Amino acid sequence: MLRWVLPEYIQDALPAEAAKLEDLRRRLLDAFRLNGYQLVSPPLLEYLESLLTGAGQDLHLKTLKLVDQLSGRTMGVRADITPQVARIDAHLLNRKGVARLCYCGSVAHAVPSSLTATREPLQLGAEIYGHAGIEADAEVIRLLAEALQIAGVGTSRIDLGHVGLFKALAQKAGLLPDREETLFDCLQAKDLPGLRELLVDVADDVRFALLNLPTLYGGPEVLASAREVLPRDVEIQSALDDLEQLATRLAGLPISFDLADLRGYHYHSGVVFAAYGGNSPVALALGGRYDSVGRAFGRGRPATGFSLDLRDLATQVPDPHLNGAILATDLREPGFAEAVAALRAAGDSVTIELPGHDGTWREAGCDRRLVLRGGAWQVEPLQGE
Repeated sequence: MLRWVLPEYIQDALPAEAAKLEDLRRRLLDAFRLNGYQLVSPPLLEYLESLLTGAGQDLHLKTLKLVDQLSGRTMGVRADITPQVARIDAHLLNRKGVARLCYCGSVAHAVPSSLTATREPLQLGAEIYGHAGIEADAEVIRLLAEALQIAGVGTSRIDLGHVGLFKALAQKAGLLPDREETLFDCLQAKDLPGLRELLVDVADDVRFALLNLPTLYGGPEVLASAREVLPRDVEIQSALDDLEQLATRLAGLPISFDLADLRGYHYHSGVVFAAYGGNSPVALALGGRYDSVGRAFGRGRPATGFSLDLRDLATQVPDPHLNGAILATDLREPGFAEAVAALRAAGDSVTIELPGHDGTWREAGCDRRLVLRGGAWQVEPLQGE
């Protein structure tokens, strides 16, 4: 085996891609900061029980595990940063009021989430802790739309859903845990034949509701249809009320509904959403309310937020226009160091020429040269080098 071959679904980021990723990271984190979100940076490794607390089976299967040689305990490489941020809010910041936090860092997946996905996403996200009202959900969705706009991708559609609908219907169906998992899979795949077979012995009204749930997607009319076909249960009506209020607060955004979209259902506790943009056929960002994660850390703080893979987002973004570097030969002339310092202070990249590499400086990214003309330092196009 070639020693330089990387594991499957793991890639290097070469200069052009790395520059795009860093440009996106800086601009989006700056936007979050301007909206009052404070940056945190959790560790890449944690003890497994802390890393997976409240995260559900899905994350357990994604997490790479190893033994800590210092303590002998099992550690994990984080597969999702959100549980770590919930831990920080619960036990390190320990604030009584609202906390707005953001982050950006690499995560690792034991297996890729799809045939085209990387096993090392660059996860960026923003979260609000301490406010249970729909105002917080509306704020993070608007922040997400702003982020996609700043990235130059825009938002073509934001699907809203609510895991409370599924949980209430699954409880009414009285399914055992393994059958509930199968029900979840069928709904995600919108597998109506599979649903009919699974629900054959379920009460008529609940079976009717679950069979109709995959058809409840589209515009505002979806909520009206849902009120007709779903049971008049307090939890179900409350979930529909939440979605109606949220859509009203998000007026002006391309809001739609998908009441069978339950991605992260083990993880979330209320409203969920998926944002689409650019030419991507899949969602660029996912989010929702996850109050249960905070409770798992012993401090029941309501929480809502979103995250996205910056690598996925970068595929939808044009390459930023970046000037090449300025090549400078250190001639020990008066004013040389000052000229270089002034260019760098103005934001220009200046590369000091090393001897013996004529003809290679363009491939190193240089397109101009610093020269001394008539006693003054000036920048000229690089000629044939």
